[in-house]
Amino acid sequence: MNYTVPDIAFLHELADAADKQTLPRFRSSLNLHVGSKPKEGFRFDPVTDADREAERVMRELITARYPSHSIMGEEFGLTGSGPLQWVLDPVDGTRPFLCGLPVWGTLIGLTVEQRGHMGMMSQPLTGERFWADGQHAWRSGPQGTAQLQTRKGLPLEQAILHLTSPEPVARHPEVNFAALEAQTLMIRYGGECYAMAMLAAGQIDLCLEYGLQPYDIVALIPIIEQAGGVVTTLSGDRPEAGGNILACGCPRLHEQALRILNS
Repeated sequence: MNYTVPDIAFLHELADAADKQTLPRFRSSLNLHVGSKPKEGFRFDPVTDADREAERVMRELITARYPSHSIMGEEFGLTGSGPLQWVLDPVDGTRPFLCGLPVWGTLIGLTVEQRGHMGMMSQPLTGERFWADGQHAWRSGPQGTAQLQTRKGLPLEQAILHLTSPEPVARHPEVNFAALEAQTLMIRYGGECYAMAMLAAGQIDLCLEYGLQPYDIVALIPIIEQAGGVVTTLSGDRPEAGGNILACGCPRLHEQALRILNS
């Protein structure tokens, strides 16, 4: 099938537009309106005008440049159809956004025939971006630009495990989280999409997330995979549709962790 895959410059253009909406509203009670939307298992699922406006401007740019492309976004749902689909989370980590913690990011993913192909995570306060161009994964920021490479070769007992929140653990007793936690070096919480970027950068070894939606993970899949890591559901399937997800920098460690979680 013939279709045009954008180059990475367009993802940077989308991130630039989103940054102009998110950054002025961060740590600014005057510029930010906060609401809540229903979500199973949560009494408060925040949404802000930073989320809505960032997605709106990205959608406008995509529609103008690539009108045949489909778009799936957290705030405005699914539009269009076809082999190329943009998957957008304008503020992944709205809770830390509200707390003033810079571990949120704008996620921009592109799937080709339902498989993650390119992705970007933009964190405008720190001036960092993490992206995958279809072949390799990269980062840029105050320390310069460099290719990303996951960490490999560590035994499980030296691995760092990350989970955004401990709350879902009790709701999923079928997942043997306690056994995995007991065998790793340490666990950290609260990193949101920034933790996934740190996995791609070789700082974290395992990221476990429960109940993700496609817009939570699609942009991060190519970043991790093109840095040498693995991302699957806990059943070992492709992760583009979301669900309970395990990301790992090392394929061998990923297999070991999956066995433990499913034991």
